[in-house]
Amino acid sequence: MRTYIAVAIAALGIMIAAALLGNAIKNRNKSENTISVTGLGSKTFTSDLIAWSGSFSKNSFELKTAYDALAVDRKIIYDYLKSKGVKENEMVFSAVDIQKQFRNFTDASGNYQQGEFAGYNLTQSVSIKSKEVSKIENISRNITEIINRGIEFTSSSPQYFYTKLANVKLQMIANATKDAKERAEKIAENAGSSLGNLKKATMGVIQITAPNSNEDYSYGGTYNTASKEKEATITIKLEYEVD
Repeated sequence: MRTYIAVAIAALGIMIAAALLGNAIKNRNKSENTISVTGLGSKTFTSDLIAWSGSFSKNSFELKTAYDALAVDRKIIYDYLKSKGVKENEMVFSAVDIQKQFRNFTDASGNYQQGEFAGYNLTQSVSIKSKEVSKIENISRNITEIINRGIEFTSSSPQYFYTKLANVKLQMIANATKDAKERAEKIAENAGSSLGNLKKATMGVIQITAPNSNEDYSYGGTYNTASKEKEATITIKLEYEVD
């Protein structure tokens, strides 16, 4: 009797082990039966915020004289920008940078020497941020109007930004996800299978470049500020089970 019981227990153990092994093989094959696809989402848009700056300077042997002359130039620049429609809260004048100047020379022995005091150089900058992009563009392009008033004004290139980038990013993620899923469905269909559960989704970084440019993408993301017109792209990688 004990022999029959032992045989029955052994047979039951073999059946359980076989079932577990079969289930493990099935799950292993199922986990390997996946496809990975990458979808692309892109959108072009026009910047709605511009940042522009310029600097101006004065030189004099007397610090107060240089400072007073710089203040006159600052008032002229301020009035000019106001006359062009720039709002007061859009303008920021920096602190005055003061540098002592020296005349340097090489002596008869060929040694470099620091010469006599040559006066003070005072420099100040003005920065503008505005949503009136076209207006500030025109001011930056016609800055010779300030130079013609006798002011040593150096203008920088405008920088362009977009304040609704979060909304653009959401749209691109949706488009990239849709694109990836459609690719996965097509691959599965061509293989005579169907998509199962989504196992994993990985989002790339947003890349913002000038449209139709050959700018390189960077690992941490690119943000072009030189172009008013922009193109943003993002990738989504999806991994599906295949039934």
